Amino acid sequence: MPLKEEHILKYLNTESDTKNKSELIDLLRNTIDKLCFDDCERDRIACTLQPKCSRRHLLKLRIKSELKIDDLPKFCYSVHKGVVERFFRNKTVIYRPFDAYLYLIDFLDVFFHGDYRKLNKFISFNKLEDAFKIFDDRIHNRNEKFEYLKTDNYLIFKFEDRIHVLYLNEKYVLCNANRESITSLELLNGICQLYAEIYFPEVKLAFIPSKHVEISLKVPYDILTKISREPLQDNDSKMDQYFWNTFWEDLNALTQYCDQISLHEDKNQNLEIILHVSLLTNNYTEEGDKLKLRHRDLRLIFNFATRIYTEYYILWI
Repeated sequence: MPLKEEHILKYLNTESDTKNKSELIDLLRNTIDKLCFDDCERDRIACTLQPKCSRRHLLKLRIKSELKIDDLPKFCYSVHKGVVERFFRNKTVIYRPFDAYLYLIDFLDVFFHGDYRKLNKFISFNKLEDAFKIFDDRIHNRNEKFEYLKTDNYLIFKFEDRIHVLYLNEKYVLCNANRESITSLELLNGICQLYAEIYFPEVKLAFIPSKHVEISLKVPYDILTKISREPLQDNDSKMDQYFWNTFWEDLNALTQYCDQISLHEDKNQNLEIILHVSLLTNNYTEEGDKLKLRHRDLRLIFNFATRIYTEYYILWI
């Protein structure tokens, strides 16, 4: 039987001789360096069109390890930055750069080119109020369409339907967040706040540190009284169709990504729906461990919240 990935992982987890583990890791590191700096960089056409690591994930390894740009294969990184920029400008790309990491200055160069040097200085020296003035000027006076929100450790940007997360302490940015896991409850709460401000501003959010974020939705009593009490007929309204069928399907789908979903009647006889969202889902790995919540998983939650808010709340209060 050939050596498999799980054999190596098990060996690294169980081997007690640190020298043996160190030799294996050195072998892996040297192989990666040879792949990046020799095999791939040497042929620039191949590096551009068919990099030897899928979607240049070895750049992510180096950037997230907080290595400097001099420790990266420079041509590969320049192509990577160019792909992110072309995708941002809706130009043709070889692959969609989801979950792409850039250094802070390069992210600012792509997304805020005219002001990127000033922004890099302000953010690097923690003069965030000065940076916010530039962002707000671009939004209000230059008609640029994006939203942003700051938490203690992150700056979260939304351009159209794409989220970009600036890690303030590490000075790198996750661009086009998709399959990447959400790294903290603070970040999860920040993304929920940003979406709530845009799509469902009157929905109540509650941040329970070290546990979860609560999203509380309401269906007014006036709507509940209009829902048919009888099984569906062919001529039933769109509202009846939704609450008899699709509503329960939506809740069932959300159980994959919510710790808990609570439904109860408040003091005014409104239906209150509370979604408890944490960093772990109710989906499992083959080993029986819970899968982490990914950025893309939030879309289902936000789509549900937006639908309840826009179709069955604000039109009826």
